Amino acid sequence: MALLAAAAQVEFSFVRDRVEVTDSMLSKQMSLLEQAGYLKVDKVFVGKRGRTWLSLTKSGKRVFERHLAALREIASGDGSYGAAQSKLG
Repeated sequence: MALLAAAAQVEFSFVRDRVEVTDSMLSKQMSLLEQAGYLKVDKVFVGKRGRTWLSLTKSGKRVFERHLAALREIASGDGSYGAAQSKLG
């Protein structure tokens, strides 16, 4: 998600190489994110070679930003995250 958040579109092979997973592992994760509505997958042909491009949907961007905000809150160490979680639980 972090790789995709930083660009309009990212090629499948770039993501695979950066996160150091197999094609099948990345494909499985792509499918889950696409089903959740967080990822858009575009398959195009350049000559005879197929290429897969990935991008976050608006929903995917919002969810990722909320996730980052929660991580920042936890990392701040000021106790506000724990207090907020206590009120939710």
